[in-house]
Amino acid sequence: MSALLQSKTLLPETIANLLGLSGTLGAIIGGLIGAFVIANLLLVQTAVAGPWAKRKITAAFTDRIAVNRIGPFGLLVIVADAVRLLSKELVIPEGVDRPAWDLGPLVIPFSALLGFAVIPMGSGIQLADPETGIVFAFAAGSIASVGLIMMGYSSNNKFSLLGGLRAIASNIAYEIPLVITGASVILFTGTLQTSAIVAQQSEPLISIAGVTIPQWFAFVNPFAFVLFVIANLAEVGRNPFDIPEAPTEIVAGYQTEYSSVYFVLIYLGEFIHIFLGGAIAATLFLGGPAGPVLPGFIWFTIKIWLFYFFTQWVRSAIPRLRVDQFLDVGWKGMLVLSFANLALTAIIVGVIA
Repeated sequence: MSALLQSKTLLPETIANLLGLSGTLGAIIGGLIGAFVIANLLLVQTAVAGPWAKRKITAAFTDRIAVNRIGPFGLLVIVADAVRLLSKELVIPEGVDRPAWDLGPLVIPFSALLGFAVIPMGSGIQLADPETGIVFAFAAGSIASVGLIMMGYSSNNKFSLLGGLRAIASNIAYEIPLVITGASVILFTGTLQTSAIVAQQSEPLISIAGVTIPQWFAFVNPFAFVLFVIANLAEVGRNPFDIPEAPTEIVAGYQTEYSSVYFVLIYLGEFIHIFLGGAIAATLFLGGPAGPVLPGFIWFTIKIWLFYFFTQWVRSAIPRLRVDQFLDVGWKGMLVLSFANLALTAIIVGVIA
């Protein structure tokens, strides 16, 4: 069993022990410092993914060069974009519902960061490990839909309202298949605890010519993995499911009336949600941080970045669905297939047991 699985010490406990603290005070301080460290690691990766990597990947697909003149490989465009956006005036339209309009952009990044609290990222790199961990991750990620709805109805703009309504449609049509497909993994593991789900995937599945293939649920049930990835694309709002934004149809949907720091928060939350989607997929189907030779945290980072690269590839390669097609795929396709997968998985587990 890997070092991650042998280590039951969570990151806050490790920090508290290093500081010589114990009891409630140690748990609080260790938790705050651990959350601060994890959040900043994710924010740094998001800063690279948004202003720089997104442009580079899209340019590669469209035979362009993208950013290359500001710093080495254009990396300082991250700083330039931050200064440019944060220095812009925050324009507040007339007639907005200020409490909801102000809180909406904060809800999106907060919900995504909250979901990472229960994700095992490496040996001892996990903030919390409750028995209902994977349910908490799904629930935290879904809070973002509340933020989208708040921004949509509070902006006093019909295009923003349409974006908020589409966000509701997206949430209902695709989050149900996402959770049901995730539940098929729970049938195999018999637990909702994320560390236990990762632990069961460390067992060998089959050995071929001396090479041992681990019991990752992407290998055990590839159909469920494909369904989960597709539903996850809709959950994070990437093509062909970026209906709530739809720039060519509704300007920018729920974010039409936002600028300056609020615009930054919205896009920050969008990219953190992509990484959260990759983290949940890695935890349920790809062995979490498990991998040969390299430390677990490195493997975890590689897996969530591979999911990010996949979302950008799909964004460049597949056109957006119409809203009616979008709902048809969700209700008539994904929902039916996810229940079929759940039923088939239950039968297989019942026979094996």
